[in-house]
Amino acid sequence: MKYKFLLAACLVGGFMFTFNSKQHNKPVFNSVAAKLIKPVQPAVQVIAGKHIDSVKQFVKLNKYNSGICFFIDMSLPSGSNRFFIYDLNKDSIINAGLVTHGNCYQYWLEGRKYSNKIGSGCTSLGKYKIGKPYYGKFGLAYKLYGLDETNDNALKRFVVMHSHACVPDEETKGDICQSNGCPTVSPSFLAKLQAIVDKSPRPMLLYIYE
Repeated sequence: MKYKFLLAACLVGGFMFTFNSKQHNKPVFNSVAAKLIKPVQPAVQVIAGKHIDSVKQFVKLNKYNSGICFFIDMSLPSGSNRFFIYDLNKDSIINAGLVTHGNCYQYWLEGRKYSNKIGSGCTSLGKYKIGKPYYGKFGLAYKLYGLDETNDNALKRFVVMHSHACVPDEETKGDICQSNGCPTVSPSFLAKLQAIVDKSPRPMLLYIYE
């Protein structure tokens, strides 16, 4: 049986990270082992077929950044790269990284559950506007504004995009840590996102889907 413990609060609102101690003992941070793991790369056609057309229309009509957007595919395992920096003009993935999903305030959530309710601790699916950066409990973070009925409580729930050391840089065979709703990435991957978001002359779109 895997032993799990709570790592730290995600936000002032009481979000917590669930950390799998057995999984994160050595395999996650062992660079040699990571190279032996065959990465799970989603087909660009799958993303394009499901979401690209509607996203392109949305960013054009709403004057968002029409060159780059961010996708999070929650149907993929958390140990696989599922946060995608996507080039809308070339229809190609520029970069990808690991990202957490919400544990819905459970000790450890098996599978996925989604909710937009305040206090649910779950991931909310839908489109998000990435807001202004600020420095909080976990350093650099970006406010997220939910644009759909499925995530329009994001700001009230203190759901933000930030980093945490529990998220590794490399893909792993097992699951990574869980949040209470925040799409949390590794510090190095957040730096890559920051370089894009902070230089964007228009709002950036983040789309979380399954």
